[in-house]
Amino acid sequence: MPIYTAPLKDQQFILHDVLKITAQTDVPGYDELDRETTEAILGEAAKLAENVLAPLNAVGDEEGCTLENGVVRTPKGFKDAFDQVRDGGWTALDCDPEYGGQGLPYLVSTAVGEMFSSANMAFNMYQGLTHGAYNAIHAHGSDDQKRTYLPKMVTCEWGGTMNLTEPHCGTDLGLIRTKAVPNGDGSYAISGQKIWISAGEHDMCDNIIHLVLAKLPDAPAGVKGISLFIVPKFMVNDDGSLGERNSLSCGGLEMKMGIHGNATCVMNYDGATGFLVGEAHKGMRAMFTMMNEARLGVGLQGYAQGAVAYQNALGFAQDRLQGRDVTGTKAPEKPADPIIVHPDVRRNLMDQKSFVEGARAFTFWGASLIDRSHRAHDADAEGLVSLMTPVIKGFLTDKGFETTVLAQQTLGGSGFTREWGLEQFVRDARITMIYEGTNGIQSLDLVGRKLGQDGGKHVMAFFEMVKSFIADHKGQDADFDKQFLDPLKAASKDLQAAGMYFMQNGMKNPNNALAGSYDFMHLFGHVCLGLMWARMAWAAREALAAGAGDTEFYETKQATGRYYMARQLPMTGTHLARIQSGADTVMALDAANF
Repeated sequence: MPIYTAPLKDQQFILHDVLKITAQTDVPGYDELDRETTEAILGEAAKLAENVLAPLNAVGDEEGCTLENGVVRTPKGFKDAFDQVRDGGWTALDCDPEYGGQGLPYLVSTAVGEMFSSANMAFNMYQGLTHGAYNAIHAHGSDDQKRTYLPKMVTCEWGGTMNLTEPHCGTDLGLIRTKAVPNGDGSYAISGQKIWISAGEHDMCDNIIHLVLAKLPDAPAGVKGISLFIVPKFMVNDDGSLGERNSLSCGGLEMKMGIHGNATCVMNYDGATGFLVGEAHKGMRAMFTMMNEARLGVGLQGYAQGAVAYQNALGFAQDRLQGRDVTGTKAPEKPADPIIVHPDVRRNLMDQKSFVEGARAFTFWGASLIDRSHRAHDADAEGLVSLMTPVIKGFLTDKGFETTVLAQQTLGGSGFTREWGLEQFVRDARITMIYEGTNGIQSLDLVGRKLGQDGGKHVMAFFEMVKSFIADHKGQDADFDKQFLDPLKAASKDLQAAGMYFMQNGMKNPNNALAGSYDFMHLFGHVCLGLMWARMAWAAREALAAGAGDTEFYETKQATGRYYMARQLPMTGTHLARIQSGADTVMALDAANF
């Protein structure tokens, strides 16, 4: 059976040594997040993740969910665990106190979410989808809708979902056929079928609040004609009690490669009563309130699966005896040395470790930008995190899946068996590259929309951020310059050169930009992790100079950063070369010749 240990020390390092959150006094709530406070919160979350959620991960995978007479049963132990999560207030961490939330920064919720996702990704999706639906109603719902639904969604007494995809359309939502016909009393009759609805039906909540995209009879064509509706599983009476069952049902469960513990449903709406959220024909704007948070959450899922896979690969490599160290026997009392002595195993583990720790810092930084945007009303932070969202989602899930495969490879044949659990991490991580917008779509969004947003202001701000970091730290430590600043500068130049290529060639032939978009997303991701590693290495240097704490931890952090800068960051050159090769080779074949 696999194990999981929450990365509390590393999370604290990022929060306090790298991001220095208590010094960000212009972000309301950050001044209260001292080390003792975050240690207490995260420590309790870690106990729940390690002792309650992680042991159920294999159970959920093996048992899956079952559909009986329209009722979806979750795996054994899930409901009790969900009650513990709910009773502990973990579903309400960053929710509005007006509706029963604790009002903590989103960054705290992100740190907790990583632990819960590593421990049991399929389980954590139930509350994750509810949180996304809560956000959409909180941002776009009427005061009456907020009073009716949000308090029970904050506590997860009621669940929530997003209903976008239909059998004939996914990304191109303008093609949806689900209809919303006015009933004459302010409500609407919702009819249609939605597929791949995570947590669409289950037995852990008293009610489920579905957010459904549909079109009114007079809707314009395309995405400009989409509206968003609240469609509760059970109608809610004026006094807040539950009334009759609505005209909706789960028509089936998807048989999936992974995340078996989460109910992925076909949802049928047969004239179900729904209520318009926000303005008619403005549903995409409201839904994307959910989608943007969901995409950040999926990026987190990607590296979180990589993190738990790495932990188990490391444990195996330290124990498994095979062969002898070519430079000299390390365990003469044993019949062979542990495989961690071998350079190729070290390379494999260092690829995993350097990605996971860099991705954690990148995601936490992204969460801090969301806090700055929402709490300090910082438009620049909002623009920057909007730019980063497709990078966080696309790059971290691609590399997160790759990390689970590397971890599986560390175990050799054992990694291919169910007993050790690595194959589940691989299967579960795979969906992160697909849902909430495939990674190909993320790359198109990045190049086609986000780069040019607000006249390119936000990507220029990122370049200036990198440039300023290099200028502020240059010349203080020759080794730091050579090992971190010089590689970061070179990688940033590659990113700028790619952007310049798009400007010079994309206008003449848009395919030149689109054919390079996926490489650009990865190039951007590497530069972001390079910046994070430079920041972490400098923070570790400062801690060592101050004689603070665990010397081995800070020295290990620097060594891991040097590995990333030397062995991973140079990939920016490869991605740039692929981008600059243009679209001709990509588009050379006629469709019939594939």
